[in-house]
Amino acid sequence: MEYIAISGNNPLKGSVEISGAKNSAVAIIPAALLVGGICVIENLPVIEDVSNYITVLESIGVKCRYINPHALEIDARNIHTTSIAPDNLKNMRASYYLIGALLGRFRSAAVPMPGGCNFGARPIDLHVKGFEQLGAAVVQEHGAVRAEAESLVGTQIYLDVASVGATINIMMAAIYAEGTTIIENAAKEPHIVDCANFLNRCGANIKGAGTGVIRITGVQKLKGCTYAIIPDQIEAGTYMIAGAITGGSVTVRNVIPKHMEALSAKLSEVGCTVTAGDDWLKVTSNGKFNSCSLMTLYYPGFPTDLQPQMTALLTQAEGVSTVTEAVFDNRFQYVDHLMRLGVDIKIEGRTAIVRGPSHLTGTDVVATDLRAGAALIMAALVSKGVTRISNVHYIDRGYEKIEEKLRSLGANIRRVHEGDAPALMEA
Repeated sequence: MEYIAISGNNPLKGSVEISGAKNSAVAIIPAALLVGGICVIENLPVIEDVSNYITVLESIGVKCRYINPHALEIDARNIHTTSIAPDNLKNMRASYYLIGALLGRFRSAAVPMPGGCNFGARPIDLHVKGFEQLGAAVVQEHGAVRAEAESLVGTQIYLDVASVGATINIMMAAIYAEGTTIIENAAKEPHIVDCANFLNRCGANIKGAGTGVIRITGVQKLKGCTYAIIPDQIEAGTYMIAGAITGGSVTVRNVIPKHMEALSAKLSEVGCTVTAGDDWLKVTSNGKFNSCSLMTLYYPGFPTDLQPQMTALLTQAEGVSTVTEAVFDNRFQYVDHLMRLGVDIKIEGRTAIVRGPSHLTGTDVVATDLRAGAALIMAALVSKGVTRISNVHYIDRGYEKIEEKLRSLGANIRRVHEGDAPALMEA
């Protein structure tokens, strides 16, 4: 067993380099299965979701080789099966992308239902609807999705909800379809654009990614390429919030400031100063915050993946704030653990009512999912005494070297394995 131990009340100062985007990596890696050549994916984050994907790919005959810690060579020319074993995907939420990739290239896929973080229902009905409209027969049974097609034919697909996963999955399935596929009410997230750019670099014909209408004209084959994924907007946002909540001054580097506009606006609203350069953002805070109302939305709205971290910050704001989760139906599970630190939060349906500022005290808490773990870290950074966060495997799914990066900013944090010496002296 291991845990992360944090002794709080240190203002964070300095700069931190942001890694490649997790959400891009877990889409582009399976997208490489569509390619009949060798791909090199650069700027990959060193996280568990990437290493888990490599295990899955190797199990079906894909050759994967690290060129350096952040560059992976993928050779998918000799895939020997389109059926994925359940054990290989039990900790992965983005496993459904394998359906679109394998169906698109081989007209056949058998993939277990997604695992990963458990913060609400994860239906794939929109994915299935898209596959069926392209001409596939799809069956969900025994915890797996099986999709088969003699041929795939381009068509017009309207998504009832602007689902990120369905947009990417249908886009991949349509790469080799006959004719043109039009996805209407498509999601617009930056990693959708990133995945489309990768596929276009390989020879696909995708237009409109990043808008509400995406057109995919089928091609005969894709060739290998070298492609660097975009920076991680959620990791960047997490460190921006960490700097803010501690009353510090943190610069995040290797970012795309436009991707951070929703967060930057909220941080400014609560009283922080945010300045921007070409590829950096600086957040300065005095540790005193105004209350606000916040609602998560699909991009370019406020990201659901930054909601728990921002909720932690609002526990330090003067007055009453409201946080409404409009994307997932059960993403406030982490609140029980924040309350153990001393926060004042009440949940009413999809809204959290946050009263502050709360004086927090360190204790033992449990990460219930990836971003919940990040929220607990945010709160621990301003708690008196030592906070111990267990279930760190969730945090490792999406953050590269989080303890090292926070320590470089002045945080008193370390990872502790059972049997180690005492973790930290209380501040």
